[in-house]
Order: sequence, then structure tokens, then C-alpha cells
Amino acid sequence: MAYCGKCGEQVKDGVKFCPSCGQVLDANTTSASNAQNEYRPTYQQPVRTQTNEADAQANKTMAILAYIIFFIPLITGAHNTSPFVKYHTNQGTVLFIASLAYGVVYWIITSILASILLNSGSWGLWSVLTTIFGLTWLVVVALCIIGIVNAASGQMKPLPVIGKFTVIR
Repeated sequence: MAYCGKCGEQVKDGVKFCPSCGQVLDANTTSASNAQNEYRPTYQQPVRTQTNEADAQANKTMAILAYIIFFIPLITGAHNTSPFVKYHTNQGTVLFIASLAYGVVYWIITSILASILLNSGSWGLWSVLTTIFGLTWLVVVALCIIGIVNAASGQMKPLPVIGKFTVIR
């Protein structure tokens, strides 16, 4: 058995192309004895968004405002001058869009439940379900608080669940 010199995959003798990466195996094939010496997988650190401490310190207020009233940094143009504010403005905007979408779904579901349950006299079930749906708004509040804490501490950490989306480029 031989090993691919490009990716380190073990390949059968006589094979001309690596089944893993497609590399031609004539010159890049190594024997099992020196495969450990020749192939060394590289470890890459996960990419983290780096923030400039001075930028974060100077723009914390605007970054915090991005979670409370998301459009203030957009109107003032602060998102164009500071990568820290731009990041938090994006997070705040995504949070606003997600909460708006949830609000629409909430309205539709409660309207349907109201027409079904209240017409049938199920007041108890109606109150339990609307309380449960109402409490789910606490998720939006929790995400807002997480974003404010991240901005206040000068960090550019994504919000759980919705932090991977980018609206402002």
C-alpha cells in the first residue's frame, strides 16, 4: 500500500489517481515507511473575528444601540466607519428581522387558535397556549441581552442560532 503525497490518503498499489483528492500518484506516492515523514496535515486555527481594542472602546455605545434601536448606526453611518459597529449592527438587524418574522408567525398562529378555541369555548386551553407562545418572546429578549453584553465587553461574538447570517456587508 502507498500513500498520497498531497493528502496522505492510503491508496492501493497500481492506482494512478488518489481517490480522495485526485492527485496523480506517479511522483507523489510514498511508501508506508516514509509516509509519516512526508505527509503532515496542517492544523488551522478556527477563524475568529478580531477586533481592534481602540475601535471597540471608542464605539461601544453605538454597538449597544444596534441591539436596542438597530437603525441608529445605519442612519448615522457609524457602521461604515467602524468594523466593530458594523458587526454589531448586522447582528442587531438580523435579530430584528428574526423577531419580525416570529411576530408574523405568532400573529398567524394565535389568530387561527383564537378562531378555533374561542369559538368552541376552550378558554383554558387558549390561555395556556397564548401564555406559552408569549413566553417564547423571551428568547428575543435573551438574544438582545447577549448581544448587548458582547458589545459592552468589546467582543465580536455571534449570537446563538441567528449569528451566522449576514445582512449588512
